Amino acid sequence: MDPPNGQSLHRKDSQATLISLLQLDPSPIDTPGQSDDNDDNQALHGSDAGSVESNSTVTAGTTTAPGLGSHGGRSAVYYLTRLQKYSSYATSIFTTIHLTNMSLIPAVTRSVPGSEAPLLMAREVYQTTFSEPAVVFLPVIAHVGSGIALRLLRRWQNMKRYGGGTPGMHALRQMRDSLSGRWDGSAVRLWPPLSYISISGYALALCYGAHVFVNRVLPLLVEGDGSNIGLAYVAHGFARHPFTSHLAYLGLLGTASAHMVWGMAKWLGLAPSTMGWRGWRGKGSVVVDKKTKMARRRKWLGVHGVAVGVAALWAVGGLGVVARGGLAEGWVGKVYDDLFGRVGL
Repeated sequence: MDPPNGQSLHRKDSQATLISLLQLDPSPIDTPGQSDDNDDNQALHGSDAGSVESNSTVTAGTTTAPGLGSHGGRSAVYYLTRLQKYSSYATSIFTTIHLTNMSLIPAVTRSVPGSEAPLLMAREVYQTTFSEPAVVFLPVIAHVGSGIALRLLRRWQNMKRYGGGTPGMHALRQMRDSLSGRWDGSAVRLWPPLSYISISGYALALCYGAHVFVNRVLPLLVEGDGSNIGLAYVAHGFARHPFTSHLAYLGLLGTASAHMVWGMAKWLGLAPSTMGWRGWRGKGSVVVDKKTKMARRRKWLGVHGVAVGVAALWAVGGLGVVARGGLAEGWVGKVYDDLFGRVGL
């Protein structure tokens, strides 16, 4: 049957839009109730490496429920998000004990030697053969690993949806836009965007790794155990290498406080958007009325205020007392110098 008005079935403009028919730009939908399945890299001690990512992909096709696979089962994103969430709860146990021994008790006693006994007692809880892996190392590894796995999985999902299903189509689209002068930065981004929680999580992973190596791994490698390592070891490091010690401590304190508070607030549903300054100005939100903007701004400032308070609580004993403890004397001081010398300090 001939088409009406003598029109051809093979129109030139339809053939010219082959790429646009095969590849669509993403348009994420911020739907309430999906944050648990679409946020990753949450709080390392409470955060994503970590680190929560904003909604960049959907776990399944549009005809399935959020968090479900194409056959009605749980998706990989669902399990990775749960692993990341509950591992952050586990690390909160160690964080609370460590904060108490490294800052709160020294702040009360105002003495490094007077704070050593509670630290040694606490080690009997979290530094045994079974408790240390279960409470300290495994939750951290699970948290960071699940955050990285979520980013890689979402990138793979984006590749399938926006060009990966057709070989070379994503690269061809970018090359076409670049050559035609229409490149404006709005092209498909395969990697999920980074939020405050994610950035602070990845920074915390580096700071935390360095902290564990100097205070736990290095003594085991050199001395064979950590019986001589305590608050005096930390104080000796501040006295011998003040600039490096303060820089490392402030980096650990800042990233940990921001990541833990923002991450826990996100898990509890108390935090606004964590995508930069849009979080409190209301940019990119569906509802932009003044009342909603003010509520989001109060949440944004409130979470930041709690993060600053946690950092100050951590610093009052750590920087106010332990960092001023001075050099260790005698053979213990020589042991500490030898340990720091092994890492070039």
